[in-house]
Amino acid sequence: MKKLSLNIFYSINFHLIILFTVLLVFELNAQVAPQEILNDINRLIDEYEQEVIEWRRDIHQHPELSNQEYRTAGIVADHLRKLGFEVQTEVAKTGVVGLLRGSSEGPVIALRADMDALPITEETGLPFASTVTTTFNGKEVGVMHACGHDVHTASLMGVATVLASLKDKLPGSVKFIFQPAEEGAFEYDTWGAKQMVDEGVLENPAPDAIFGMHVWPLETGTIGYSTGAIMASVDNFKVRIKGQGGHAAAPWETVDPIPVAASMILGIQTLISRNTELTKGAAVLSVGGLSGGNRNNIIPDEVELLGTIRTHNEVTRTLIHQRLHTYCDHTAKSFGASSNLEIDRLYPTVVNNEELVRKMLPVIGKSVGVENVQQTDPLMVAEDFSYYLNEVPGMFFLLGVTPADHEGPIASTHSSKFNVDESSISIAVRTMSYLAVEALFLYKK
Repeated sequence: MKKLSLNIFYSINFHLIILFTVLLVFELNAQVAPQEILNDINRLIDEYEQEVIEWRRDIHQHPELSNQEYRTAGIVADHLRKLGFEVQTEVAKTGVVGLLRGSSEGPVIALRADMDALPITEETGLPFASTVTTTFNGKEVGVMHACGHDVHTASLMGVATVLASLKDKLPGSVKFIFQPAEEGAFEYDTWGAKQMVDEGVLENPAPDAIFGMHVWPLETGTIGYSTGAIMASVDNFKVRIKGQGGHAAAPWETVDPIPVAASMILGIQTLISRNTELTKGAAVLSVGGLSGGNRNNIIPDEVELLGTIRTHNEVTRTLIHQRLHTYCDHTAKSFGASSNLEIDRLYPTVVNNEELVRKMLPVIGKSVGVENVQQTDPLMVAEDFSYYLNEVPGMFFLLGVTPADHEGPIASTHSSKFNVDESSISIAVRTMSYLAVEALFLYKK
């Protein structure tokens, strides 16, 4: 009993220390934006909340795959024009960029939302569920906003509405980036953030800072953040293993590529467990596909492996690439086979600017309450917001969208049953609006 009491004592004191530390950080880094403007934001959100929810439902009901967001982009562009923004369309094919100029020349803050959906048939049972279908990879599939981009887009439209009403009080400009194809290039040679950066979205004018968010199955009302890496880099790989086929009853007359593949699948895990310094950042290497052969008594000439690499820093990323090439080549040769490895470098690690995050924490605390701002562990999923962060100081955060009274398993993003608590939408609008205003005054020259 004594030991139990002692453990409870230590647990309570540990959590009190954490809370005190958070409160101290917030106190030492007080907001710089006038409280009057934050009050105006709250009033306007109350006025427009239901309209933003209706935008979300409309976008959810009419999802579009990557590089095909024509309807969504049209809705966004028309809305920004009505608000008096300077609007660019067809950026990175279907992207929209709107510029809101404030009362004076000053800093520029960028805000980003992604617009694309996924090839998934929806099973939420919502009254506004998607019934859209399309042909993808030669198959008829459903289309669904299973990653919350409908919430991202509608929320940023709401931020545009709120800040447009306050433009005479803004000491600078806000650039709104509505991005296509975050989920990847579908029938297009490039995609999303990378293409938008290549086409000059961070120029004329260049932002001093950029903010983005992603819905996440945290409790509604909470915001998750990280002071460094928050999401991983992602690279896809393909290994073709070439042997010499023949009759399965006489394997000694062949060079069987299947045991080569089996050895590789098991052995490449040592690239993580014995080659990477995991205390400096997590890393994952997974094989997601294995194909080869078409009959039980035929040894095939060739087998193919498909997989993904996820890391939290470039040193580890480069090391794994180098070791994977060596391992696959030498393993194949040891069996008398050969291999060809192709690595497709996709998104870099999403790394938040530590100083900016520290300065923004007080205003996020104002938005959701200090106790609801949670430092989260870096995730192994990826996001192409990293391309913006490679160019401009920024912050990417997680928006909680799971009701506190939710019962049963929580459907993850990319699930046919994924849904969000719509009360989180006003929190998204408020937090992004607060961040934009705070940053404008912070960077004010």
